[in-house]
Amino acid sequence: MTKPAEHTSTGAPIAKRGVSSEEHTLTELVEIQRAAFLRDGIPDADTRIDRITRLAALLLDHSDEIAAALTEDYGSRPRELSLAADVAGCMIDLTHQRRGVKEWMGETKYAKVQGLLGYKQSVRHDPLGVVGIMGPWNFPLQLTIVPAGSAFAAGDRVVMRPSSITAKTTEVLAKYAPDYFSIEELAIATSKHGSGSDFAKLKVDHMFFTGSPEVGASVAQEAAKNLIPVTLELGGKNPAVVDLDADIDKAANMLADARLVNGGQVCLCPDYVFVPEAKLGEFTDKVIARWTEHFPTIYDNDQYTATINQKNFDRIVGLIDDAVELGAEKRQVIPGGEPLPNAERRKIPPTLLTGVKAGMKIEEDEVFGPVLTVYPYRELSEVISHIASHPHPLTMYWCGDRNDRFEKLADNTRSGSINGNDFAIHLFSGDLPFGGVGRSGMGGYHGKTGFETFSHARAVAFSTLPLTVAEMMSPPFLAKDSKMTDQQLKLFKFFNSRAIKKVRKRLGVLPRQVG
Repeated sequence: MTKPAEHTSTGAPIAKRGVSSEEHTLTELVEIQRAAFLRDGIPDADTRIDRITRLAALLLDHSDEIAAALTEDYGSRPRELSLAADVAGCMIDLTHQRRGVKEWMGETKYAKVQGLLGYKQSVRHDPLGVVGIMGPWNFPLQLTIVPAGSAFAAGDRVVMRPSSITAKTTEVLAKYAPDYFSIEELAIATSKHGSGSDFAKLKVDHMFFTGSPEVGASVAQEAAKNLIPVTLELGGKNPAVVDLDADIDKAANMLADARLVNGGQVCLCPDYVFVPEAKLGEFTDKVIARWTEHFPTIYDNDQYTATINQKNFDRIVGLIDDAVELGAEKRQVIPGGEPLPNAERRKIPPTLLTGVKAGMKIEEDEVFGPVLTVYPYRELSEVISHIASHPHPLTMYWCGDRNDRFEKLADNTRSGSINGNDFAIHLFSGDLPFGGVGRSGMGGYHGKTGFETFSHARAVAFSTLPLTVAEMMSPPFLAKDSKMTDQQLKLFKFFNSRAIKKVRKRLGVLPRQVG
């Protein structure tokens, strides 16, 4: 039973704990949170830490129900994966936010010597106000709860919309969130509030979206109509490169495992691999052997994650079939003649493709499924040319030592991150930012980066000097003002003379006097 809303003297609603978000429209939720933000002012550190702690408690107290809901949404998903990714996986960053918020929110002082002379400079880190967070279906809690933790650390209120595809998981979150939060702090938008497109139109102070580049572009367009800043965490075809002298066993095993995390439905999964040409056969054999060992059965195996829905099942199978029809070679792990791929259970067997070429759909489209493409290479320049000529990926994998070849690859390509010899290990540090570049996203979060994403760096400057800039910059300009300006220019010329002379000599230009 929900508690009735109260109102201030101005008529603004004050939503207490126990009130469901579904009692209000999306616009009302934003208005409620903005009114509360203006009423209460900037929250202190204890309030922010308390909100982050309650967010963690919401997940930990209902972890079993969350895991069960995720299994129901997917049809088949390991409980261990759900708990590790969508519950425990959130705690790393929530803990880091809780520990760092007091330091991060403090005013940062600059130019201390100038301050002693009468010109004090600092930066405040102010909350933005109300933040909208839109999450995807592959990790529907991790990819909404973690940015919400960053927003709470920054002092913001949050309206959150988990994916409608994972409806059962969203139901659990919406059911229990009012036990921990008033909708003035955290409001959960469900399918009853409308579509994701409706959510993207909200006049919040910052919109955070995780999902595909295509939908991300639409969200950015809607936000731009209201001049709302956005953070976009998107995807892409993540490359992996096996170095010339890398351990093939380790590389094959790691990449085979990484490709099958959540059935390949992770924005950080390796999508394709470059392997030294002489070791191509050895690598592909070992990948197939690894999958065969790990999945003696698939059809009835609840440890093998199903594809989320029929639409994505058909899309992935279509990418495989298109590649094979155009000349690619397919190797699949199908235990004991099981009926795979199986549309009823939405299970696609682990699939390895070679001979993929331009013109095949899978060469351009992100697979987001249990399919790994392998290319041979002779020279690292071939790898660099391929990666650099395609949209920047969210991450890139390197198997081998951090050597000159790695540095050359890193210097001549772009990606949101680079992971060496393991899967997505940059996620397990509160100090490293997470985000894409170019088509794989804009902006970042996690740790202090997340705090900064949802904060406004507000410059503050104070002067106790006897002479004001206002006086110096406004008429009347007297002879003494001209003399002062000329003296400034002389000083700048003196301090920059050596560097400017070098530039003039290189460009073949001479200084010119005007007038």
